[in-house]
Amino acid sequence: MTEELFRADAYLRECTATVVASSADGIELERTVFYPEGGGQPGDRGMLRSTDGTTFAIVDTRKGEDGRLLHLPAADAALPTPGDEVTAIIDWDYRYRHMRTHTALHLMCALVPYPVTGGSISQDKGRLDFDMAEGVDKEALEAALNALVIADHPVGYRWITDAEMAANMALVRTMSVKPPMGQGRVRLVDVDGVDLQPCGGTHVACTGEIGHVRLGKVEKKGRQNRRINLHLD
Repeated sequence: MTEELFRADAYLRECTATVVASSADGIELERTVFYPEGGGQPGDRGMLRSTDGTTFAIVDTRKGEDGRLLHLPAADAALPTPGDEVTAIIDWDYRYRHMRTHTALHLMCALVPYPVTGGSISQDKGRLDFDMAEGVDKEALEAALNALVIADHPVGYRWITDAEMAANMALVRTMSVKPPMGQGRVRLVDVDGVDLQPCGGTHVACTGEIGHVRLGKVEKKGRQNRRINLHLD
């Protein structure tokens, strides 16, 4: 399986790697800095550069049905050959916006004390759906979110075993996404003093990097569901 370097360091922008498999359906590397689509966060895009300077555009990154991490090439593009050495380079601005939005949604989780039924992340906005019947005070929630941003809380990671995760399922906030178990250990994202929950996504190192946020529509999506939209300024 591909070594996922972004799990330990979301700020790595490139790495060298050997091509394991290569087809129009996806390119597999021995290790990578590319995040695959999952948990509401889009997959990374960027390029692979061979030792002779040839570049191969990567338009998306996903997990295959068998769990392999696949870098998806542009349509009709030339492909590297298995065994080739390449440098994998992500589109950093694209990734970093996702990191900011994803971390902001963790802050929202900490402030809205209801289970999460769904969510999504994009370049300038994100949203969470909550299992709750009533609405929220949007102005108060926006002020509380920005107070957490300004406080510049450190964001780090902890690792626990699958057994420890199974014994502490109260840490799981998302009803629609299961914690990333099955590899023997689970990564917890720890916003110091604010939020702790299992998550495999990429995040900023401190809340101050998120920048000012504003809330968009608070939508009623059912008798027991409210969607809160968040925007990066």
